[in-house]
Amino acid sequence: MALSPSRFGLSCAITTPMKEGGAVDLPRLTHHAKHVLANGCDTVTLYGTTGEGAALGLPARSAMMGALMGAGIDPAKQIYAGIAASSLHEAIEQARVALDAGARGLLVAPPFYFKGVSDDGLYAWFAQFIEKLGASARNVILYHIPSVTAVDISVDLVQRLKTAFPGIIAGVKDSSGSYANTEALLKAHGELAILVGDERQLAKAVRNGAQGSICGVANLVPHLLRPMIYEGQDSPVVNALVDEICSGPVIASVKALTGHVHGDAGFGPMRAPLQALDEASRKRLFAAFDSITQAKAA
Repeated sequence: MALSPSRFGLSCAITTPMKEGGAVDLPRLTHHAKHVLANGCDTVTLYGTTGEGAALGLPARSAMMGALMGAGIDPAKQIYAGIAASSLHEAIEQARVALDAGARGLLVAPPFYFKGVSDDGLYAWFAQFIEKLGASARNVILYHIPSVTAVDISVDLVQRLKTAFPGIIAGVKDSSGSYANTEALLKAHGELAILVGDERQLAKAVRNGAQGSICGVANLVPHLLRPMIYEGQDSPVVNALVDEICSGPVIASVKALTGHVHGDAGFGPMRAPLQALDEASRKRLFAAFDSITQAKAA
């Protein structure tokens, strides 16, 4: 089944290479970004969950955006930016770094420090965020990832926001892991770009109207994900790979495997409080990755 070429497509929730001590390794970042864009990704999303975005301050964000632009990556066509802050002021400053550079759009997580908040409270936060950005606000993708934030973006909240800000609310990334939630979003908001975070549910979702994904496995096998998005094809190899990654620390595993794909042991360091995989875990993970992907090649 051929699916519309106008869909959101595949965005790599790009890992953030670090030096020991936590500084961003900009040469590795630009090399990797160009690699995934050349091998199946339509865009990259900086500062997402996989990219340790909540640990990245404004100086690092500015440097990363500048490095990709300096490498010839077009922000208006190829870069989305993750926003992760509980302070409204900080969220706006993060957004301005991206929008002022010309980024295509924003992936905006809800404020996550206070739990048990109401839809009314969340609506007020998102509304103030958009209003204070003013005319620069564009292509806002609401980020539902309750396993990390412990704050839900409900179907009803999406309705209120898209009604209040038509043309600005562009989509929802559903990283709940619940296909029932994705179905509810598709039923209520099918005109928006409904994106799936769990790659194991991706092909089924796009066959039912989802427009693609912003995901971590795009760091590793974007060429295998692309047929899932543009042809609705299931991939047992991707499913097995996600199962393996989810059996350990996900962010550290994706970063280590990115280095393995590049043959570069320099991928691995993390910003505290996250920690890199130990050597035994890396070897076991690399062997599993090779076994899974070689089965595809065979």
